This record gives sequence, C-alpha cells and structure tokens, in this order.
Amino acid sequence: MDNKQHWDKVYGHKAPNAVSWYAPHLETSLNLIHQASTDKSAAIIDIGGGESTLVDDLLAEAYQDISVLDISQKAIDVAKDRIGKSADMVNWYCADITQATLPQGYFDVWHDRTVFHFLTEEAQRVKYVAQVMRSVKHGGYVIMSTFGPEGPEECSGLEVVRYDTEKLHGQFGKTFKLINSSTELHQTPMGTTQQFMYCFCRME
Repeated sequence: MDNKQHWDKVYGHKAPNAVSWYAPHLETSLNLIHQASTDKSAAIIDIGGGESTLVDDLLAEAYQDISVLDISQKAIDVAKDRIGKSADMVNWYCADITQATLPQGYFDVWHDRTVFHFLTEEAQRVKYVAQVMRSVKHGGYVIMSTFGPEGPEECSGLEVVRYDTEKLHGQFGKTFKLINSSTELHQTPMGTTQQFMYCFCRME
C-alpha cells in the first residue's frame, strides 16, 4: 500500500474528529499565522490540511489567498463538503508534497502541522525543504509543527520522526531564520495527550 492509499483508507474509515491530531481550532497555528501576516491578501498554504479546520478559520478571518495541499482526495472532499460554497475560494492540491507542482516564489506563509514528521527518509526531507525554498517568497514565513521529543513514536500505523527545536530547524538550515519555537500538549479526541513542537521561521 502506497502513501496515498494509506491516507485514503485512514480518512475513509475515520470521522474527521476521530483522528488523534484533530482539534476544533488550531489556536497555536492561527496565532503564528497572525504574527506572520495580518495582510488578508497574503498567500497562505496549509500542507497536509486535509480535513483540518484551519482553512475554515482563515476564511472566517477573510484571508483571500488560501491553498490547501493533501495527499488524500478523500480528506480534501470532506473539507470541501464542510465548507460549502466557500470551497471555491480555496486552491486545492491533491498531491504528495515531495512531488507536488507548486507556484514558484509565491507563498507568504507556509504552514505544516503533522506532515513533516512522517518523512522518515532523508531523501524525502531534502525534497520537502527544496519545495519550501522554491515556493515561499524571500522574507516569507514557515510554520512547522511535528511531534516533539516526548511525542508518539508512530501515528496512524506509520513510524514518525520526533524533533526538538535544534533538530527540526537543522533540517532547514541557515536560510531559515528561527524566530521562536514552542511545545504544545495536544489533547486528542481519545483523551490522551501528544507533545507537538512548533518552529516559526523566516526565509531569508
């Protein structure tokens, strides 16, 4: 089973609020996006956005240039159905982020909560960082969130890589100036907690 089939199966068998990473609102992510840009015309992309409600909140705040990328069309369809007519205001990409074709030097804000830690091979991470460098404007912001050093070792039946600030920022290099980082204890729908690590960077 390839990655796309795996995630289509996950999203096809579980309700949106039944996956461990679900949150009604991604408050930390929203706060960092606000720090990155209050300009409602800023181009924002949510990597692995799938069924996440981040796109709902960005639309509610009148951001005008929103893109969502996910490997699973099933997840994207769930989000589109939930949002309704406003889904037409969003640019949707169904693709593997390491292989996706994205506009060059376009995005002001790149947001990823829970995709990068699934890239367990160095070659995948190199391709991911190359995508960021091609797609984000110089001076643009990159918000990365992965499982922290005390987070789970696997998720949805897949191994993950856990990161602390130094390790996560080190994957991106000196081109990305670290502005701040933090950890967050996420309360899962199952009543457990997961440690997330956030890094907030500017691409220079």
